[in-house]
Amino acid sequence: MSEYVVLTGMSEHVISELKQNRLLTIEIRSPHNFFAAMDLKPGDFLFLTRTCPDDLTGGNTGIVAKLLKTQMSTFRVLQSGEMYHEEREMTTLRLQLDPRCIARVRKVLNNRIGEVSKVDAEEIPLYNAQ
Repeated sequence: MSEYVVLTGMSEHVISELKQNRLLTIEIRSPHNFFAAMDLKPGDFLFLTRTCPDDLTGGNTGIVAKLLKTQMSTFRVLQSGEMYHEEREMTTLRLQLDPRCIARVRKVLNNRIGEVSKVDAEEIPLYNAQ
């Protein structure tokens, strides 16, 4: 059994870059992925998929990648007009990933809102991955 924290709803661009075995740094903003990735440490492996959290099920495919580096950043966003002034803080998490293989979900282990999503996934041999 290979258990992975899963990041869902990744863009086609991210998945495509990882499929080409390219080192890639992504920025996580969505709450479900942010909290899933927050406790990961360099050296951990994770599963990334285009599938949205609600549609995650056995058979979904994605990429297994090794986490090389993390960086958390907080910045302020200012917006104003004649009648208002708004200031917000936004925190993002940057992950540097080294892709390892294409994989398929065998079983969703956890996908509850507010909790870390996890799957049991298996590597797909290259000749089956198309």
